Order: sequence, then structure tokens, then C-alpha cells
Amino acid sequence: MAFDQLIQKYFAVPIAGLTVLVAYYQASGVSQLLGALLLAPPAASTGAKGPRTTAELTAQLGAPEESRRDRSGSAILSRNPFDSVTGPLDAKPLEDSLPTPTHQAPDLSDPLSASACEGINVLIVTESHDPLWSLAAIQGPGESAPKMRRIGDDVGGRQVAYIGYNPREATPSVWFEGGPQLCQAMLFRKGPPAAAAPTVSARPAAGPAAKGAPSALQTEIASKIQRVSDTEFNVDRAVVDKILENQAELMKSARIVPEQENGKVVGIRMFGIRPDSLLGKLGI
Repeated sequence: MAFDQLIQKYFAVPIAGLTVLVAYYQASGVSQLLGALLLAPPAASTGAKGPRTTAELTAQLGAPEESRRDRSGSAILSRNPFDSVTGPLDAKPLEDSLPTPTHQAPDLSDPLSASACEGINVLIVTESHDPLWSLAAIQGPGESAPKMRRIGDDVGGRQVAYIGYNPREATPSVWFEGGPQLCQAMLFRKGPPAAAAPTVSARPAAGPAAKGAPSALQTEIASKIQRVSDTEFNVDRAVVDKILENQAELMKSARIVPEQENGKVVGIRMFGIRPDSLLGKLGI
């Protein structure tokens, strides 16, 4: 006999069994409910056997009335079992618990006239159209060598606020905040020296040169650079150390700006290169 024919023949047997089982549990539940109602002791105040209230039935079954009436979700909000990172959802807002700042905001009314930062030297400034892409080589107090910094970086307890050009002083500059006053470190106007800045330059002090005329240092370096062709130059190895020591003075006539195409930096563009400067002697 096929299996499907067997099921069709005895299909009523499991249905009858399930019906008997449901009837048994229903009768058992009804009998327990009637027993609880009929065998309960009478009320202490009166001897009348009137209908029972919801409170009396709740107390008899053992469930506290207050827990059945409390339907608020405060327990779930305070525990927040679904997100352990956020924490309680009914917590006090963070801004209400933070202390009120007591420091005074820096004066930003005239940043071009900001005073020089003490102990901070700027050696290279690369300005971008997007301020967040601007870079500067900055040597802070206690540092033996400059480091490349962006806006927001810390330098001797101050934060870099802006990297750009100061048209009033005609020099690239870096502005810093972190105190009651805004200060700036200019590239071509030397401020106070850094605390741990090495003094390795041994060249003799020279008097002020005429405006536009090459300095003694530029003349000395230019004499040790020989042009072989349009693309080849012979540079004395001893000149390299002097260039690295005095790069701020040698590069003061040039302005470097990143060149962008379609929002991406593809190179740099240089302005203000004189023929008698270091870059001019190198054929740039």
C-alpha cells in the first residue's frame, strides 16, 4: 500500500488524538480555576460571599498588584540592554554636566598684526587653496629639528590655527592659538630663537645689504655652483650644509603654492625667483 494511501486511510486517528489532548488540558484548567474560587477563605470584614475583586484574585495568585500596574519603560531606558556603547538613554546630557570654560578666547580682530610667537621658528611654508592641505616645517621649543605640521597640530602648547600669507608683512606666516592672544611665526622675519635650536652657523656677521642686492651668503654659495648645461650643474658638497642651515634666508624671495588639477595636488608652483637667488643659480 502506498504511503499517501495509508495517510488518507488513517487520517482521522491523529486528529482524534489531538482533540482528546486539548479537551483534557482545557478541563484541567477549568477545574483548577473553579477550585481556586470555591475553596478561598471568606473576606475578614464581611461574611458575604460576593464576587471577588481583581485585587483579591491577584493577591491570591501571588502576583503583586504594583508590578502589574507599572508599565513604564524607565528600567529599559536606564539599562539600555540593546546598546552598551551609548549607555543609559535617560542620562543627563553631556553638555549640561561639562564645566563652563573659563579661558578667554583669542582676539581674532586683526590677525595680520598678531605678535611673534616666542620660541617657535618656521622654516618652510607650503600654502594650499584648501587650508587643511597647507603644510609648514615648524621647530617648537625644546625640539632639535623642525617637523611638518598641519592645522590643529600642537607646537609647544599652542595649536596651529592657519597657514598662509601675510600681505602686510609680505611673508608667508603660520598663526597659532592657545592663549589669550593670537600669535604668528613669520618665515622671512625672524622671531625669538627656539629654546633648543642648534647654533652651528659659523659665518661672520654681515652688515645689511642693499634692497634687491644678493647677500654675502648668496654670493658665496653662487660662487660654488657651476653651470654645465641647461639641465646640469656642479655643486660643491660643502655648499649643501650651508644651504640646509640657512634655507629660510635663501628661500625668502620664493613663494611655494601647491598646483591642483581636478581637486588633486599634482605639483607645486613657485613665484618670485630672482636670477641671483639660490633657485635662480640652479636654473629654476
